[in-house]
This record gives sequence, structure tokens and C-alpha cells, in this order.
Amino acid sequence: MSAADTTTPAKVPPPRQAPPPPAGEPPRVRRPPGGTAVPWLLLAPCLLILALVMGYPLARLVTLSFQRFGQSQLWGFQPAESVGFDNFANVLGDGEFWTVVVRTILFAAGAVVSTMVFGMAIALLLQRVSGWLKVLINIVLVASWGMPVIVATTVFKWLFDSDYGVFNALLSKLPGVEMIGHNWFASGPEGLAVIMLLVVWGAVPFVVITLSAGLTQVPKELEEAARLDGAGAWGVFRYVTLPVLKPIIVMLTTLSVIWDMGVFPQVFVMRGGHPEPEFQVLNTYSYDRAFVVNDYAQGSAIALITVLLLLGVVAVYMRQMLKIGEVE
Repeated sequence: MSAADTTTPAKVPPPRQAPPPPAGEPPRVRRPPGGTAVPWLLLAPCLLILALVMGYPLARLVTLSFQRFGQSQLWGFQPAESVGFDNFANVLGDGEFWTVVVRTILFAAGAVVSTMVFGMAIALLLQRVSGWLKVLINIVLVASWGMPVIVATTVFKWLFDSDYGVFNALLSKLPGVEMIGHNWFASGPEGLAVIMLLVVWGAVPFVVITLSAGLTQVPKELEEAARLDGAGAWGVFRYVTLPVLKPIIVMLTTLSVIWDMGVFPQVFVMRGGHPEPEFQVLNTYSYDRAFVVNDYAQGSAIALITVLLLLGVVAVYMRQMLKIGEVE
């Protein structure tokens, strides 16, 4: 027996392992150096452009709303005078302002509900048509979405013209209906309904395209399981499709509220640049106060109140965005 056979091999100690993290504490993820600053550097150009484009007008709006500023101050004959909260007190104490606020809210609510209902219905129908028809409908939707607001408004003015309007001619073909010569803008509610239809027509394509993309994420096996359990079409939509689409619906609804509360060109162009009192919404009312009555300070105060109202909606939108980010 050789010496090599009798030699006992040396024992190698096991490698040291890092102690496990304490119970209940998530493992730490090492971030690369400068990882926090990189997103801000990428966002810097966009933030700079927003500050340049929106920063000065917003600051000027706030300044004017606390001053007495009319044509004399505009042309430099008199200096602008600070009046504190007097402009806001005058606006908030005006009954006409609150009438415009209520009208704007009702207009936006009707437009948002109509947009979401029609958008959902068309998106669901697109899932049940053939491929070439779906492509054709999507082309039409994108074309209508890309049409300039001024062009769309002109088309609607022609459609609802009292003498040569296509809509009146079509309604007159119904038994017992005579609409030739009917003026839709003789009353505020009918005229606002036409303008609301114009707003919905321009907003539906975006909603349809977004919801159609969301419907592709609904698991088919869940829908099939619901049908096997005896659920009908409404049950499948309510208990399977709707919960999956809920984040998208919330975002679209919030964005629609922001857009429809800020409607201006549709009302302004449809009424020839001079909206009557029964057609006034917040944006046109602010414009009239500033550039028709020439009270730029009060117009700025109304615009600032509108901005604050929309900021509340934006806060809801951002909250929903954060919730969706946490879920994902």
C-alpha cells in the first residue's frame, strides 16, 4: 500500500452563503447608478416645452384675474390696478354664470354618456363582423376622427339646415312628420342637442378604437365558461367583459369629461362666432366676457375657475392611472 493510499484527503469548508433577509421584508433590488435621474432627463425636453407654451399664458391668466383690466389698460392709457378677489366675487355672485355652469355640466354629461354607449356598442359589433368589413369600418372611423373640427361643423350645419338640410328631408319622409323648414337652433335645447351630436360624432372613433383593443385582451376561455354556466349575452358582458374593460372605461370616461367640459370651437363656429345666451358654455362665456364685453379681467377669472374645475377631473384621472399602474 502506497503512501498516497493512506493519506486522508483534506476537508474543504462549504462556501459561505449570505444570510436570508428577515421575514416579511421584500428582497432589495439594486438599481444602477443614476437610475432615478434617467427618467427625468428623458422627460426634460417635454417638460421644458410645456413650461414655455403653457407656463406664461397660465401665469398671465392668474395675474389678470386679480386686476382691473379693460381696453384702457390694454392700450396703455391707464395702469392695471389690483382689485384682489373682486373679479371672482362678481363672477360667483352672478346668476348667469351659474346657469352657464349647469348648462356646461349637463352638456358634458350627455356627450360623455352618449359617446361611451355608442362607442361600446360599435366596438362590440366590430368583434362580430368579417375581416374586410372591420377594416372598412376602421378606415371610416379614422377618417372621421382626423377630420378638422371646422370642416365637421360646416358639414353638420348643412345637415341640419332649416331649408336644405338632409336630416329634415329624411325625417319628413316618415308618415305624419313634416320637418321641412324646421329651425333646430331656434331654441337652446334643440341646438345644443345638435352640437352634442357633433361632439359625440368626433369622439366616438377614439373610444371605439381603444375599446376594440381592450376587447382583444378579454380571455375567450372565461367567456366560454360563462356560457357553459348558463349566462346569456348580457351576463357574459356584465360579469366577464365589463370587469376586464373597467380600467379602460374609467380612463376614457375621465378623458371625455375633460374634453367635453372644454368644448369651444363646435359651439363658436356653429353659431357663427356669436353664441346666443342659451348656447353659452363656460369657454364661450369666458371668451365673450373678455373679447366682446372687453372685460379681460373678468374673462380671465371665469377661465381660471374653469381650469380649477378641470383640475379636479384631472386629479381623478391621475388617481385612476396610478391605480392601474399598481395593479399591473
